[in-house]
Amino acid sequence: MELKQYLALFRRWAWLLIVGLVLGALSGYAWSLYETPVYEASTRILVTRTSQNTTPDMTNYLTDQQLTQTYVQLLTTQPVIDAVSQKLGSVIDPLQINVKPVINTQIIQLTFDDSDPQRAATVANTLVEVLIDQNENLQTGRYATTEASLQAQIKEIQGQIDGLQSQINNASTQAVQDQLAEVQTQIANLQGEMSSLQQDVQSRTSAVPSATPMPQDQTKILDDKARLSQIQPILTLYQQIYTNLVVLGQPMNSGNTSNSTRISQLQTTLGLYQQIYVNLLNNLETIQLARLQDTPNVVQIEPATIPDKPIRPRPLLYTVLAGAIGLLLMAAIAFLIEYLDDTLKTPEDIERSLGLSVIGFVTNIEYPAKDKKEVYVIEQPRSPVSEAFRLLRTNLEFSGIDKPLRTILVTSAGPCEGKTTVSVNLAASIAQGGKSVILLDTDLRRPQIHTFFNLPNHAGFSDLFRGGNLSFKMVGHEFGSLKDAVVITSGNPPSNPTELLGSERMNQLLNSLKSSAEVVVLDSPPSMVADAQILSAKVDGVILVVYPGHTQVNAAQAAVEQMKHTGARILGVVLNRIPQNDSYYYTGYHYYHLPYYSTKKVNAKDIEPQEPELQTPASKKTIVKHEVNVKQILSNLLNIITFGSMHHRRKKAKLNSPFDWSYRKAVPSARNQSAWAVSPKATVGTPIGKDEKSHKSL
Repeated sequence: MELKQYLALFRRWAWLLIVGLVLGALSGYAWSLYETPVYEASTRILVTRTSQNTTPDMTNYLTDQQLTQTYVQLLTTQPVIDAVSQKLGSVIDPLQINVKPVINTQIIQLTFDDSDPQRAATVANTLVEVLIDQNENLQTGRYATTEASLQAQIKEIQGQIDGLQSQINNASTQAVQDQLAEVQTQIANLQGEMSSLQQDVQSRTSAVPSATPMPQDQTKILDDKARLSQIQPILTLYQQIYTNLVVLGQPMNSGNTSNSTRISQLQTTLGLYQQIYVNLLNNLETIQLARLQDTPNVVQIEPATIPDKPIRPRPLLYTVLAGAIGLLLMAAIAFLIEYLDDTLKTPEDIERSLGLSVIGFVTNIEYPAKDKKEVYVIEQPRSPVSEAFRLLRTNLEFSGIDKPLRTILVTSAGPCEGKTTVSVNLAASIAQGGKSVILLDTDLRRPQIHTFFNLPNHAGFSDLFRGGNLSFKMVGHEFGSLKDAVVITSGNPPSNPTELLGSERMNQLLNSLKSSAEVVVLDSPPSMVADAQILSAKVDGVILVVYPGHTQVNAAQAAVEQMKHTGARILGVVLNRIPQNDSYYYTGYHYYHLPYYSTKKVNAKDIEPQEPELQTPASKKTIVKHEVNVKQILSNLLNIITFGSMHHRRKKAKLNSPFDWSYRKAVPSARNQSAWAVSPKATVGTPIGKDEKSHKSL
């Protein structure tokens, strides 16, 4: 599709686009007035986490971005929303919350929409508070089990240590008591022995103070003194041990007692439990440190404030967007209609689909009265429609240079496409061009030609098939004010029109008509019935009338194919009922809008300025200067030569015609009067197709 076709399509559907634009804009504006104002409160949150790696890298960046996305999702979870609803005492709709991260940062943008500006700011700030609490609970819960387990183990080990310490203390006290008793016994024994020895020595020495002791006594005394010297250090040692036991309260190391062995074992076990206790404390400290390092820090860096202007509705934006949507929707509808439309519209469509050229462009005819038809070429000879039919007549004349067109069939692919209008005005235009014409209504099913001339249709073409005394002169009617044109209506509708049109009698009637006039224009039924196909094989040329935007491609193609099968000569296509203000159907043919063909008076602005030297005081007439057009001169010369040749042929045909063409000059023009019925050149008894005098075949 070319650009000009798009422009033509746009011009054609411009009204629909404008309607869509206006309706959309009005709908958007009305909706903006109807919608409740909505306020938006915004706050920002910073999410950070302590990193042990001080060197920034891509891994840390991706981890931070994932952390930000995690908290974006966390803000819209149901537990957070339920906590906010419970805290504020009102239900929060998740659709009112909009959370998004700020690109390339660890900042989260949180907005809340509500019809109450105060509530919007309150809910936004409460969401942040609940998020911080939820974050603490979630992160604490990750290490709570481990910390609780470690603390339970520490408590248990602490109990074991306390029990062992108690056992050691108890064992030490008992050992001290035992050792004290033993030491006291030893001290008492030693002191008793010393007292006994001292008494023995004293007794031996005090018996005879001046006498020398007996040898056995001396030996005994020496032994006792030696014994005393041995006991004294031991007694001193025991006394010191006793003092230590009493003062220190700790038993003396002794590998010989079972109590000391038990204390040693308990102390060894205590040492092991103390090591376990230290390890558990280290593990608990490590867990607490990891929790502090891995817990993200959520901080509200910009609290939400009460908004003073609503974000919705926005009348201007709504109006523009709704208008654009309406425009696009109507454009889509227009393109869909064009896509689904299978009708012929432009000459390009006809050439592409049918392989035929367009030989005529007829605009839509507007009659003065809606229910009254007329021959527009006769009534409005200077109208663009009349010029269009003259152009069609010229094209047909050039088409018949090699093979003259004596019989022309006008048909269409379907009904109500204007073939009768084209037939009537084409016949009138040919008659205005100086040729004798017979307009024959061969539509024996739904005839229409008699309505253009307001003629009765009681007798006509169909009655000629019945034989009898009827002739062309009796069923013919005058063609308005035209002198060389005759109208033959269809007559009474027969029961078998197809058989009549295909009979040999039809061939005889056509031959008689061709000998009576230079051109015979046949108005046939649409090609959807067999009548048109039969007639197309009997005439010199066929004109296919196409109603742009109404005639379907398949119907037109079927009509062309059927006529080609019968060997018909298709002269071309006439585009009929073209909208006067729509050039979409006749791209490039704008002569309907030119002021040259207008029936209105020429305005002063359309006349070239007058030269002063071309005016005289006597006349004071406007002299219009015309440019010399060589092509126009040559075209006029060719038309004069063609007209002279046609005029000579017309004269020759009138001499051999059974109709009295000169009689029409003496009869006034009347729409409701038949001139042929009283023609002096033929009588009622004249056989069909015979001359009254010579009785020769016409």
